[in-house]
Amino acid sequence: MKKLFLCSFFSDASSLFSTFAGPDFSGKTVTFIPTAGNVEKVTFYIESARKVFRKLGVAIDELDLAKASDQEISDKLRGNDFIYVSGGNTFFLLQEMKRTGADRIISECVDDGKLYIGESAGSVVVSKNIEYAGMLDDVGKGSLLDNYDALNLVDFYTLPHYNNFPFKKACAKVVAKYGETLKLRPITNKQAITIVGDEVTQVG
Repeated sequence: MKKLFLCSFFSDASSLFSTFAGPDFSGKTVTFIPTAGNVEKVTFYIESARKVFRKLGVAIDELDLAKASDQEISDKLRGNDFIYVSGGNTFFLLQEMKRTGADRIISECVDDGKLYIGESAGSVVVSKNIEYAGMLDDVGKGSLLDNYDALNLVDFYTLPHYNNFPFKKACAKVVAKYGETLKLRPITNKQAITIVGDEVTQVG
């Protein structure tokens, strides 16, 4: 059964995560993917996420898709209890997922019931296509992509940072352009979307 936790800012949604996935995290390990932040100047949210996992007692196993070997990617994604994918540039993230084959492995793991935790870009990339995120991120960071087809793990399109600085205007533009054609699910930094099987719930 699929199990996903999608948010804009993991640190602000940490209590929602604890309620959803807890309460006992002892002995659990997360594959921690910070790759989307590699091409960003502002990355404080990545360390904030590390602090959340440490506080919960979840062991962190770092995996940078841009640097890891195919074997390391496969072993870590399949071997740990959770998969966390950070915020950053969605297009660079998708590029590295596709280049390494991590997109296929993550999809297999989620289909097998492994919990996927997505923050911002990590929440967007599980949609069918990430083109709509071009109003939030620099598309050029994913210059190797020949299309924007993504993981297709959910039947909607998460719109992170809705009504939050500095993305308020950009999110409004996304809604104006795609609101009638895409099944957008806007969430603020303090909200999250949980998926268990076919049940989708917005919390916070």
